[in-house]
Amino acid sequence: MKNHTYKINVEWTGNEGNGTRDYKSYNRNHKIIANGKYDAIHGSSDPNFLGDKTRYNPEDLFLSSISSCHMLWYLHLCSVHKIIVTDYIDTATGIMEETDNGSGRFTQVTLNPKIKITDISMIAKANELHEEANNMCFIANSCNFKIEHNPDTTSE
Repeated sequence: MKNHTYKINVEWTGNEGNGTRDYKSYNRNHKIIANGKYDAIHGSSDPNFLGDKTRYNPEDLFLSSISSCHMLWYLHLCSVHKIIVTDYIDTATGIMEETDNGSGRFTQVTLNPKIKITDISMIAKANELHEEANNMCFIANSCNFKIEHNPDTTSE
């Protein structure tokens, strides 16, 4: 078995002069930086938790990780099965359940990819490959809930 190690830097930029004196004395802004990558991702918390709605929050990034990992495996599997994909756009949705003590967890994620392929006779096989992509996806394999798929596959 091979291990892969990932490093990321998260830098809090939300000290407004008083640090974390109380819950409302600081903002949740931060940068996510990886050495050798182009730009930082500007993050915050969800607006429901006093975050900046114009920045990505951890829940957005979690959902995008699932969606992008699935897409990358799916495109690989299509290439292996000689299915030519010309367009792929996913509008993923996720539900996070907040508990009484303020903690929470995702309970559901649904991927809704709109996919265009060149050969109409391959639509059924293209749709079947979502299950295999899910089984191969590193992020999906790290989740403790089922990830649903609602593909809309058409041909050009």
